[in-house]
Amino acid sequence: MEEQSTFWQWQKDILSMPPLGSRHGDDVDVFIIYVHWLMLFLFVLWTAYFFYVLFRYNSRSNPKADPVGVRSHYSTYLEIGVAVVEAILLLAIAIPMWAKTVDDFPKDEDSTVMRLAAEQFTWGSRYTGKNGLFAKQDIRLATPENLLGYEANDPNGDASDDVTPPPKDVRVPLIALKDENGEPLKHPDGKQAYKPVIIHLTSKDVIHSLKVNTLRICQDAMPGMTIPIHFEPTVTGRYLITCAQLCGNGHASMNAWFSVVTEEEFDEWQAEYAPAKPGAAPISFE
Repeated sequence: MEEQSTFWQWQKDILSMPPLGSRHGDDVDVFIIYVHWLMLFLFVLWTAYFFYVLFRYNSRSNPKADPVGVRSHYSTYLEIGVAVVEAILLLAIAIPMWAKTVDDFPKDEDSTVMRLAAEQFTWGSRYTGKNGLFAKQDIRLATPENLLGYEANDPNGDASDDVTPPPKDVRVPLIALKDENGEPLKHPDGKQAYKPVIIHLTSKDVIHSLKVNTLRICQDAMPGMTIPIHFEPTVTGRYLITCAQLCGNGHASMNAWFSVVTEEEFDEWQAEYAPAKPGAAPISFE
């Protein structure tokens, strides 16, 4: 296992891949490495073929043009071979990895659940308050004062109880899970299990895209839709959020900080922005 880990890390170092901060990122990195090996193979092969053609079919060796051209089927076989390799990468790695992510979606009660809204040109996060529930949303309720369409009188979740930190400051806790005996809970591969994070992603205006390289997450934010994504953080750190969709003249400033902090630091941070009384927290991110 250690030799295999060193082997993959060596390739990550060559590609200058950012440090890994999520569990599913291992699978993403392996897929990226396979794709780079395929691109390297094609680069070397086509470069060699280019120089071969320059040498083989120069004007001195072939003073008269051949109207027939290529007679062999080697190029066709090569193209089919490349298509087969790409199909293997897609069907054997990419699709199963996507299906695993969808099928293994964690439950809300076992996760840190948050809402993240993109807008030109910032990101706003939102967390449940003491009641542990978000107010319902309905796009038909959206107004300039309530851009996300929260139901103000929802009996199951008071929107004014939610915690709304300042824009561009997004944080989640790193919580190590334990079994019924109080011992560290391990994944089948022996690694420590941490509490997963669920992000309900949306946009207030145009299409944006949440991208955090270290966490290996990238998901479009669509206006009028809420798209859930999840990941399991593995280390604390402060990571840059960028927008992976051209979203306007201020696209370059469409960034924020995504911090994975200890549980104690997260609780203190939330307490700082928790509403002092019902109705004290604004419903929009303005």
